[in-house]
Amino acid sequence: MNGNPSQDRHFSHDGARRIAVLGAGITGLTAAWHLKRAGFLPTVFEKSNRAGGAIGSLKSHGWLHELGPNSVLEGPSEVAALVDGLGLAGRRIYASDTAKRRYIVRGGRPVAMPGSLREFVSTKLFSRGAKLGLLAEPFRARGRPDVDETVASFVLRRLGREFLDYAVDPFVAGVYAGDPARLSVRHGFPKLHRLEQEHGSLILGAIMRRNSSGGPSGRLFSFPGGLEELPNALASALGESLRLGHTVLGIRRAEGGWQVDFGAAGAGGSESFSAVVCALPANSLAGLALGGVPGAGGLSILREIDHPPVVSVFTGYRRSDVLHPLDGFGMLVPGVEKGSILGTLFSSTLFPGRAPEGCVGLTSFVGGMRQPQLTDASDPVVLGNVVAELRRLLGARGTPVFTHLQRWPRAIPQYAPGYQRFKDAIASAEASAPGLFIGGNCRDGISLANCIESGKRLADAVAKGSI
Repeated sequence: MNGNPSQDRHFSHDGARRIAVLGAGITGLTAAWHLKRAGFLPTVFEKSNRAGGAIGSLKSHGWLHELGPNSVLEGPSEVAALVDGLGLAGRRIYASDTAKRRYIVRGGRPVAMPGSLREFVSTKLFSRGAKLGLLAEPFRARGRPDVDETVASFVLRRLGREFLDYAVDPFVAGVYAGDPARLSVRHGFPKLHRLEQEHGSLILGAIMRRNSSGGPSGRLFSFPGGLEELPNALASALGESLRLGHTVLGIRRAEGGWQVDFGAAGAGGSESFSAVVCALPANSLAGLALGGVPGAGGLSILREIDHPPVVSVFTGYRRSDVLHPLDGFGMLVPGVEKGSILGTLFSSTLFPGRAPEGCVGLTSFVGGMRQPQLTDASDPVVLGNVVAELRRLLGARGTPVFTHLQRWPRAIPQYAPGYQRFKDAIASAEASAPGLFIGGNCRDGISLANCIESGKRLADAVAKGSI
């Protein structure tokens, strides 16, 4: 599309430039923002009364707690372009250098992950046998490219049991709230899969990529007021294009485009658009009524995607009541350690302004694919379990001076083996319905950066007239 939409033969009048965007999470907001900048007229429908989806920052009495994602990776160019374009570059705050250290619990105590070869040689996190076993990794055979292997199988084959138990399992729990035995390496961690397929070795592949690209880039960042500043800025930029409290009842093909039926407080209606961008959670997408689209029922399969429950528990302590130095990003608890939390972020170490002077803030996670039943307990029981774990692992004494629990009944989509069938169903729906564009964390990746990239991809696809 050229820089002047009025001169484009496909979008020559306002009606043809009207685009419906379903969902005001970060993907939908990003897509709408890019569309508006490109000269389109987006209308964002969001059933709740706030924008941002899982992103939320709670501020209370000097505490700042993230209800969902805690940071975003600067690396992808789409992220920088969004932050800069919104005028937020000057408000970006980077994670503390102290937060580069990660802890893994082994033998009931947090052990720092090695950050260099020298630290790896001396670390007590892995046995001497496990360390020596890495020397054989470059000589192990590639996996079959046609097999959708689990992360657990992949790591056992290439790195061995200890690295699965004390490196990959806790990492998977921290990223996906998932279980490596039930996640696809091809879909959940595509970079690892490509390293093996392209280089035959994770170690050699990582070395070659580092030498050719200067190594991994990107830093974690947030904002003084928390990550919620990002969707708030997007909502402000969209203005009246954002319609909160509007539930989409269905969409249907109409002459020259699409009809969107919606309900709102005390009213409802139907409006015409030339295209529809869907940035909805998988279960909402599965239940979306699609009229005039052959085979639209295929999206109902998205209901089969697992989304484990997670409870995010923020606890604030007096600094003097926590024995651990909290000199890192946080700690992760491997499944073999039989704890009742997935891990804990050292929130007030990660970014400034998260706790009052003389206090520290910790964010712990309960449930996931590993222990979903723990989220069934009442708030006092969940909090009591977390406090007990923090006492055992971090030496947190006494009672927290501030607490907040956030429940996510359907947290993160699990990219399990066979996940391609879900992506195929989405692609099939798009192919049978020109002008329908689908993205979000059930298709394009689960991280905040992935969702921002997804929003940009959707906007570009609308402009090009194809996915």
